[in-house]
Amino acid sequence: MSTLVDDRELASSRDCPVVDGKRQVQHVAPRTADVDGIPVNRVLPSRHRRLVGAWCFLDHAGPAVFKGSSRGLRVGPHPHIGLQTFTWMIEGEVLHRDSLGNEQVIRPGQVNLMTAGRGISHTEASVAGDTHLHAAQLWIALPEADRHTDPRFDHYPDLPSWEEQGVAFTLLTGEFSDHRAPTLAFSPLVGLDLFSREATTVELSLREDFEYGVLPLEGELDVEGDTFPPNELAYLGRGRDSVTLSLPDGGRAILVGGEPLGEEILIWWNFVGHSKAEIAEAQRDWETGGVRFGSVGEYDGERLMPPPLPWRLSDNGG
Repeated sequence: MSTLVDDRELASSRDCPVVDGKRQVQHVAPRTADVDGIPVNRVLPSRHRRLVGAWCFLDHAGPAVFKGSSRGLRVGPHPHIGLQTFTWMIEGEVLHRDSLGNEQVIRPGQVNLMTAGRGISHTEASVAGDTHLHAAQLWIALPEADRHTDPRFDHYPDLPSWEEQGVAFTLLTGEFSDHRAPTLAFSPLVGLDLFSREATTVELSLREDFEYGVLPLEGELDVEGDTFPPNELAYLGRGRDSVTLSLPDGGRAILVGGEPLGEEILIWWNFVGHSKAEIAEAQRDWETGGVRFGSVGEYDGERLMPPPLPWRLSDNGG
């Protein structure tokens, strides 16, 4: 995934400052990469913002159109611990396979949620013949008490959807307004997709004990007079009871939020842990092909392998 980061490296407060009576909004720029012809913009984690609630990873993949010999997305077998992978599909179809034997195609308007717990491995690949991909992929850090939970996979083809103030809403997880999503969660969270069929302004009610971020996926987003281009996260912090957003015709954004996790977590490659020793053990188990992560069948490629740990083995005690 990326380099090791922890909460001690996060200089920013969860409480955005108030200037001249107005609460400020933090701009978090993405890191952009091209992965086999798919543009991927990553806004979490970064040195500017580590977590939003328990959300600890946010990639915006696409929009992409595959041409010629491209087979689209192909992510070989790789492991996870201590997190949930959360995929929100906007365009295209992707096949998920995992070491529990699950096979599931995710289609637009659906969520795939994989709870890694003590350990799971999986693959992701575009469906044969599919030529498009547009998705948001997020990770949710499991609280320390739940980090060794049994791995599982859940597919959510039907999510609460409604229209209000010129915006089509889809509730991906948690509760919002009078709606509740069925999505499995281990800490108080919310995820909400907003799509504007015409240029409009909408006011959203927020929980003051949650911290929030809004990421424009398509079109420019205005947050109370502050402009955010696509893929630049607007971190709202906590302590707000509402926010006003303006979206253009065809604009799309995703709101994520939750109670601050209040625990130190470490992220290395595809692992989320609460100590260096925990991560080092998971990496050894994957590298040696132990039974912990099982195997994923019917994939004609190599297992993905992590880079060397960024600390000495003598430092693994946590």
